[in-house]
Amino acid sequence: MKKKSGRKNQPVRGLRVVALGGGTGLSALLRGLKEHVVRGSDQAPTRERPISDLTAIVTVTDDGGSSGRLRRENRMLPPGDIRNCMVALAKDEALLSRLFQYRFQAGRGLIGHNFGNLFLAALTHVTGDFAEAVRVSSKVLAIRGRIFPSTLSNVHLVATLANGKRIQGETSISRSKIPIRKIELSPRGARPLPKAIEAIQEADLILMGPGSLYTSVIPNLLIPEIAQAVVRSRAPCVYIANLMTQPGETTHYTLGQHLRAIESHVGKRVVNYVVANRKSVSPDVARRYRAEGAEPVTIDSLNVAKMKVRLLADNLLEEHGVIRHNSPRLASLLVKEFLRF
Repeated sequence: MKKKSGRKNQPVRGLRVVALGGGTGLSALLRGLKEHVVRGSDQAPTRERPISDLTAIVTVTDDGGSSGRLRRENRMLPPGDIRNCMVALAKDEALLSRLFQYRFQAGRGLIGHNFGNLFLAALTHVTGDFAEAVRVSSKVLAIRGRIFPSTLSNVHLVATLANGKRIQGETSISRSKIPIRKIELSPRGARPLPKAIEAIQEADLILMGPGSLYTSVIPNLLIPEIAQAVVRSRAPCVYIANLMTQPGETTHYTLGQHLRAIESHVGKRVVNYVVANRKSVSPDVARRYRAEGAEPVTIDSLNVAKMKVRLLADNLLEEHGVIRHNSPRLASLLVKEFLRF
């Protein structure tokens, strides 16, 4: 990817990675990549730890649960996805991380709220700035990386469904069983943080997903300056596909259809590589997911090839009652394929 220096296996500088997304998918990706970040600003990158800068750009359209309540009652951006990313990147996920993830089980006004969300809400009021609250919280957790909200504007998702109906709000869109034709931000014209754009411009690798296609991955790309920065970047852009389809959002979607949805919303070709799981889901788990309207994402490799996207398939599946990406294996695949020097 980058030119080598005179010293064998020593890069000119550490590599800079930007990950865009939201939900549990982005935090799972970051948790794996964290282990490949250089520890300490005075240490040189190594083959095992080649990443010098890891930046997460997180969508801010969540309107459900604790985040939605804080958003409505305090007129602030939803903190939940950002909190999950902070915990995933924390130096160690011990006491402080557990504290940030603690959810109150009782208490009038407190029940259902998450301590980390309340901490971010309080810091936002103290500093007067959500981005500053994220920065300070990140220092408290000593995270290995940087986290930026995709915008500081109070935006909502609006979906146009296949039947022509328009619905607003991430929660309502996620619950809809009717296929989505198009997703938009309201109001339009949201501006990104300059540091987020700078991170994309300087990136050696850009990652999108895994996560809900229409409510986690695409929303970041609906901010014109972010989409333009990704399109103009010379860094490889990698889409990490979901393991399963999502009822309503991506029912019966193949891998190629996921890619087409991203391209149609950006208006230009943006993805160079796609990472997908090739391991079969166990019959019992597959049957349970199928009863809920979800199924493994079909890898239609010929359609992917026609889109001039290179396919990287590997065993990325982890089953513990629910289906998740194996974070260490996913991160190792990305390091092996893209962060060699």
